[in-house]
Amino acid sequence: MEKIKVGVVFGGRSGEHEVSIRSAKTVVEQIDKEKYEPVPIAINKDGSWLNPHESLNLFAPETREILAESLADYSQSLIALIGDTSFKGLTELDSENRIGNKTTRLDVIFPVLHGTYGEDGTIQGLFEMADIPYVGCGVLASSCGMDKVEMKTLFRDANLPIC
Repeated sequence: MEKIKVGVVFGGRSGEHEVSIRSAKTVVEQIDKEKYEPVPIAINKDGSWLNPHESLNLFAPETREILAESLADYSQSLIALIGDTSFKGLTELDSENRIGNKTTRLDVIFPVLHGTYGEDGTIQGLFEMADIPYVGCGVLASSCGMDKVEMKTLFRDANLPIC
């Protein structure tokens, strides 16, 4: 049986970048590797995406050892996750940032991003545009959950108690 490829997206542009790396480390270490193939995908603080090999280097050596062998077939080129349903995964870019010939399919994405651009619906919107299933709340729930004023308004309008 083929393993389910899980893109573990972490890092990001928020002030919680380092916390996200620690959280992703836990996901990568604890995921059932008999059923799932975790694919680390980091986003730098500047918003650039790192290929799985570069992403792996953000983890401690013992975590890198866990995944090193399974990533042997992955490209070390520039990559992007494109919001186009014909790609559905990590697409290689050439040296001029043009779309290359290879896309690595992802069955599901596990976003482990904290704060802005991770928990606020933006990354979820990209996953939905690309038609890639993902773990967690959708765009609207994520957006409302991050906007405390909007969340309190929704609670109030639904007659739910607010602290």
